[in-house]
Amino acid sequence: MNRLAARLAALTGWRRAAMAAALGAVGAAALPPVYFVPALVVAFVGLLWLIDGTPGVRAAFATGWWFGFGHFLAGLYWIANALMTDPARYGWLVAPAVLGVSAALAVYVALVAALVRLAPAGLGRTLALALAWAGAEWLRGILFTGFPWNLVAYSWAAWAAPMQAAALIGPFGLGLLTVLAAALPADLARGGRLGSVVAAALVALLISGGALRLAGATDATVAGVVLRLVQPNVAQNHKWRPKLREALFRRHLALSVGTGKATTVIWPETAVPFFLAEEPARRRAIAAVTPPGGLVITGTIRRELPAGGGVRLFNSVEAIDDRGAVVGVYDKAHLVPFGEYVPLRTLLPITKITAGTIDFSAGPGPRTLDLPGLPPVSPLICYEAIFPAGVVDPEKRPQWLLNVTNDAWFGTSSGPYQHFAAALMRTVEQGLPLARAANTGISAVVDAYGRIVARLGLGEGGAIEAPLPVALAPTPYARWGETAFAALLGLGVLAILGLAARRRG
Repeated sequence: MNRLAARLAALTGWRRAAMAAALGAVGAAALPPVYFVPALVVAFVGLLWLIDGTPGVRAAFATGWWFGFGHFLAGLYWIANALMTDPARYGWLVAPAVLGVSAALAVYVALVAALVRLAPAGLGRTLALALAWAGAEWLRGILFTGFPWNLVAYSWAAWAAPMQAAALIGPFGLGLLTVLAAALPADLARGGRLGSVVAAALVALLISGGALRLAGATDATVAGVVLRLVQPNVAQNHKWRPKLREALFRRHLALSVGTGKATTVIWPETAVPFFLAEEPARRRAIAAVTPPGGLVITGTIRRELPAGGGVRLFNSVEAIDDRGAVVGVYDKAHLVPFGEYVPLRTLLPITKITAGTIDFSAGPGPRTLDLPGLPPVSPLICYEAIFPAGVVDPEKRPQWLLNVTNDAWFGTSSGPYQHFAAALMRTVEQGLPLARAANTGISAVVDAYGRIVARLGLGEGGAIEAPLPVALAPTPYARWGETAFAALLGLGVLAILGLAARRRG
């Protein structure tokens, strides 16, 4: 092990860059859909050994950048799929977009590596890596509109037990402990075994603590509420074709008719290719398949025509009752740059990649809807579900989360699995169940512990029915947000300072 660490530390030039990028790509194997968590040990131990071999902060920055570039390139390659839904218009953007996004996000990891290099060698750098990586993930979630995709914590999304820690310390705190456990075996290069023992103990604590929480879990459901999630499986390049709109609308209607037990039918994002509020005949058709006294909740496009002229478009959710009336509306607040609007439009000679040329307008933010026959709900459209602190109205706690999305953009790639894992983690953090209707999958009902009750896989067409699980009391994370995470950061910094002072003494 000493010889391997020494060989990595001694790498220079393109060999060092290639190794760093390869290690970053290996780390991505821990994320959905592979979930090979031991890959994190290889990635982070290797990164530490590479940093140990750098002569200074600038070289560490470069090494970290290459690691981040490989990591994000392997995790976000699916961006190409979204652009290739219209290759004639956007095919030329595939390489610049995938490489550019990966290169930009890699700067966060470069800064992490630079900070690690400043810490005292050994345990100090191991702690610094965990703290700085988690801090960088938090910053990535809020800077430049935020993009908290593929957080390290999502490596646990396939296992309910270790996920439970997110109810206390949130995804960034869970990510911190995960990176720490993965990096601690780096001390094997110095002949030490304590780091590996502590790493195993950390993982055991996450699993046993989660198992203890799940041992007291409830399987209770909301009385009188059965959801039917419709997954039409419409290819993105078919979705907005004028000649197909009627047939696709009819497909949604047909899939809405089920066993007769459902009280609420849920369609995915932009399921209706019309301005539904302006289409009484379409609403009557929906009313005909709406459960008696129930609702159809669907994603749609909504428009407003201001008195001064022009038009405002909204990516919306609308609830339709069995008389065809719109009884609830939510407008998406967190829009996707370049997907739903073009930042700096006057300077960039491109249009958004979604249908139409008009930018969408943003809604007011997280909102709790009171809908007939249902507990209060927080609607989340598409990637609004990836923001840990942005899924509920802090003034009015909902009793469940509703995520409608159109993951057809991602094709058959890792993207839909990564998106689903993020939404799944929100249930544990908030103690709220989730209903998720996705055009091409993954659609699911998930309870407040992150356990999947019913699921329809990627690329499947059909519908699933399940009762709505009950909400839990607000979790510590729901009450206090990142407070526990901040405490972990503070303790870690104090430990590093203590190690530095001990070395100087």
